Amino acid sequence: MLYTVTFNPAIDYVIHLSGSLKLGGINRNESEEFQFGGKGINVSNVLKTLGLDTVALGFVAGFTGDGLEKGLADMGLATDFIHVSQGMTRINAKVKAAEETEINGIGPTITDGDMEKLYEKLDRIGPSDTLVLSGSIPKCLPGDTYERIMARLEGKNIRIAVDAEKDLLVNVLKYHPFLIKPNNHELGEIFHRTLKSDGEIVECAGKLQEQGARNVLVSMAGDGALLLDEAGESHRMGCPKGKVLNSVGAGDSMVAGFLAGYLKTGDYGYALKLGSAAGSATAFSLGLGSRELIDSLLETL
Repeated sequence: MLYTVTFNPAIDYVIHLSGSLKLGGINRNESEEFQFGGKGINVSNVLKTLGLDTVALGFVAGFTGDGLEKGLADMGLATDFIHVSQGMTRINAKVKAAEETEINGIGPTITDGDMEKLYEKLDRIGPSDTLVLSGSIPKCLPGDTYERIMARLEGKNIRIAVDAEKDLLVNVLKYHPFLIKPNNHELGEIFHRTLKSDGEIVECAGKLQEQGARNVLVSMAGDGALLLDEAGESHRMGCPKGKVLNSVGAGDSMVAGFLAGYLKTGDYGYALKLGSAAGSATAFSLGLGSRELIDSLLETL
């Protein structure tokens, strides 16, 4: 089974305007929609699109949390959220106008008791299961939360994928995550460098492997992606042709596609292809990429 964790999920209220946002004035929407977001939820959604079942874990609160939970259930996603008492699941306002503007909510307060409930759920994950930890840690939680989770699960033969930035990522390497996915800029920031070539990316990815990572998947936006697998082999993939409409969720989609490809075939080259197709499909869509678009892009790689 696959599990994802989203510490601070959200309902995104997406507003489409013609022209520019009028500050201090009245703006009328041309169209609007609600999307249920959070990096782990995005991963679960794309994995379902690719035919794999997941359980989405995390925290919800208030009437917005109830709405998020119901919305995901209506989409066919299995969830096992913890309901917390302080605060409410956030609503993010995303204004699509001549320029994009976002106003992101705060989210609920997660207590030590709430975290203990999450740990109890994670303790039930068994050997050969897969767990995805992605995104930032809310300010109400200690910065070593990912480390605590991985230390607790150490030795259980669970594949853990981590998609996070800087210290959140580097500090978990000692627990030998199955997959990490920095982008090329994040990878360079870790080593205080600007990476200009595939060779430099492979070099830095190799240093992360020396610190404990098994597989390092580096996304490079329009330049494609590069994978340094646990056998030390590097795989390079270009980017399919298409018009970029959206960057939100593309990295999450790549993680989902990679995991789906690997779990179905055990082949890292194919995993990179499916990850690249899934990430690009989302980038070329207004929401997460569809199965039809993922399959069509996969054929071009």
